Amino acid sequence: MLLRRTLPATALLTCAALAHAQAPRVIAIGQVQGTGTASPLVGQTVTVEGVVTADFPQGLGGFFLQDGGDGDPASSDAVFVPMAFDANADDGEVPQVGQRYRVRGEVTELELGRQGSRLTAITADDIERLGGAASVPAPVVLAAAPADWEALEGMRVRIGAPLTVSGTDQVERFGELTTAFEGRLWQPSEVAAPGSEAFQRVLEDNARRRLTLDDGSGERDPKSIGWLGTQPVPRVGTVLEDVEGIVDERHGSHRLQLTGPLALPTAAYPLAPRVPGTLKIAAFNLENLFNGDGRGGGFPTPRGAKTPAQLQAQLAKLVATVRALDADVAALMELENDGYGPESSLAQFVAALNARGGDWRFVDAGEGPGPDTIRVGLIYRASRVTPVGKPATLTGGPFGDRSRVPLAQAFRRGQGPAFVVVANHFKSKGCSEATGADQDQGDTQGCWNALRLDSAHRLDAWLKQDPTGQGSAMKVILGDFNAYAMEDPVRWLREAGWRDAFAVAKVKQPYSYVYNGLTGRLDHALLSPALAGRLRGAAEWHLNADSADSAGYPHGDPAQPWRSSDHDPLLLGFDL
Repeated sequence: MLLRRTLPATALLTCAALAHAQAPRVIAIGQVQGTGTASPLVGQTVTVEGVVTADFPQGLGGFFLQDGGDGDPASSDAVFVPMAFDANADDGEVPQVGQRYRVRGEVTELELGRQGSRLTAITADDIERLGGAASVPAPVVLAAAPADWEALEGMRVRIGAPLTVSGTDQVERFGELTTAFEGRLWQPSEVAAPGSEAFQRVLEDNARRRLTLDDGSGERDPKSIGWLGTQPVPRVGTVLEDVEGIVDERHGSHRLQLTGPLALPTAAYPLAPRVPGTLKIAAFNLENLFNGDGRGGGFPTPRGAKTPAQLQAQLAKLVATVRALDADVAALMELENDGYGPESSLAQFVAALNARGGDWRFVDAGEGPGPDTIRVGLIYRASRVTPVGKPATLTGGPFGDRSRVPLAQAFRRGQGPAFVVVANHFKSKGCSEATGADQDQGDTQGCWNALRLDSAHRLDAWLKQDPTGQGSAMKVILGDFNAYAMEDPVRWLREAGWRDAFAVAKVKQPYSYVYNGLTGRLDHALLSPALAGRLRGAAEWHLNADSADSAGYPHGDPAQPWRSSDHDPLLLGFDL
């Protein structure tokens, strides 16, 4: 019986009964793989035998074949065999997992995706199903991240050590889940100064520990993801056990092509934090709160909700978040910059906060602040604190078209001393229009780092001039600085005397943002020395950064605050 498939070079899949009269010389797959990053036999025609361990005909376009090994742990004992498959054909079969096959063809290095990834493969001329008993080779059990994934390329492995979910941003787009050995991956510039030896060690450690779990498909925006099934996307920080798959290389990294569903543990969402102190100050990036024209029209909005229903879901999540924080003053980022009237995003957000009888008010700066599409804002509880004097804004230089204009307001709680809260949102790392020193310098700080550093200098100088006119030495600058803790702008402010609230409170490994599988802080609270002495506690509510996009307001449950933004809010407690 002749079994046909559309193979490269019009290869044929034949039964054992149609085997060649003269048996070809069979070599170990390890000889094909070699011990380097590429096969030593590229361009040569070889014959190998092995058992099919995984078959991805419509996903990756082929199957993986593994033999009993060549005795050399430095060479892989498996290889990829490209094989196009027509799901509508009825004149044959797909190579079956657990069956033995003989493959004859040319050795090649497939270039798969970006960053020069190459996967050793045999472009088959003949594929012959062999008789006799066979079983899938037992997986190689890894108790830790291997020193060399290349020696396992194409092989079946089981991860015997826990894997921690480190990023979910590629799950819905490509079916990829970022994980890591030994805990989550940290943004290098969160924990070490760019360019330092410590920074380089973090880069190398991240590369060693990182492992992508893939769905055996190159499809973009897949309708279903085999390893996920009907389970919700796991949160960052979720720990996975006994993960099994085939070692593959594509898109710049080694990865596991999963051969079955993952057993995903249920991870409880954290409760809203509580911090000691009689005065509570929060900061929260709202992730583009735009309300259309404020009268139910004007959708889709330029940055936020696409429909009135999405806006209501977004508001519900944001309101639930801010209420649960129970702060006295809150600095807000990414509000639509549409004035202070009753139809503005700020006024309607405060109205939503007060829908059940609250006493929130907003600081009215008269205009702006700033000309940007988004702005910062300050809100407060009228029964707990009182604004003192007028608000102040810093314009000019980097503030306006790039960094958002800072907003400062002095407050007093009861008969206590005045303190100043400054809402900030520095320029993001995107490279549009960046030139000269503002271009990406290759140090992982992204574009506009020079402008963010200039923003820090000017902000510090401005606050030394007492812009609110209250003479208070107790100041807090907080918000989204678009810079991680060890990057130039935030590091310079600390060197200028501002105290990191989370360091003062001795919080270990704070974070507020997860990007590309890396955890860090873009959101900071920096205290003047006088206010640092009054700090009693600091916390972040990790309800957003660890959560998948699918939990957000366009798709998630509006009755729950989870993924109300892409940033985690922070909360500080003081005794004045």
